[in-house]
Amino acid sequence: MRIIDITRPLSQDILTYPGDTSPVFRQADRGRYLITDLHMSTHTGTHIDAPVHYLKTGTTIDTIPLSHVMGTCRVVDVTHAGTSITSNHLKGRLDGITRLLLKTSFSGTDRFDEIYPSLTADAARLITGCGMKCVGIDSPSIESYDCDGTVHRELLSRGCIIIELLDLSEAEEGDYTLVALPLRLTGLDGSPARVVLIDNNGCE
Repeated sequence: MRIIDITRPLSQDILTYPGDTSPVFRQADRGRYLITDLHMSTHTGTHIDAPVHYLKTGTTIDTIPLSHVMGTCRVVDVTHAGTSITSNHLKGRLDGITRLLLKTSFSGTDRFDEIYPSLTADAARLITGCGMKCVGIDSPSIESYDCDGTVHRELLSRGCIIIELLDLSEAEEGDYTLVALPLRLTGLDGSPARVVLIDNNGCE
């Protein structure tokens, strides 16, 4: 069994989406121990979007079904798709799965760029039409920078949980076991998460 950590290291230098709070860590030495105050957005670093994030009603991050973000998943390499991942890039590649991670050219990038890979509306409809429980991407958002929220609402309204800003640079296309756990933040719209893939055919 091989474990691939696909979480971006969360530091004060991590790229943030324009308008989001840049993380600030304040560590204090209390003599016998160290303790750190954290100030950041619920969508900092590798994070999970709850339906309430865009729908403004419904399931919050502490009440999403954990079964949606844990279990068999498929990494699909769409680095050739450029910045717009359409339904044509995904057709015939989603059979037999309910969790999907999209590997794009953004994995490993550490600076925000408005022109990042994202899903088109027709791709989102294909994903929900397949009954997907979860979709993740390695770019800052599942939706383009100049979006109107259509992709988020299509996915989240159909119960498809979104994971953003993964690092899939070490994950090849194929099937894995996904474990993605948000903090249990009562009533909130999202949470930073530790996300790993388990390759049952690999070796540690």
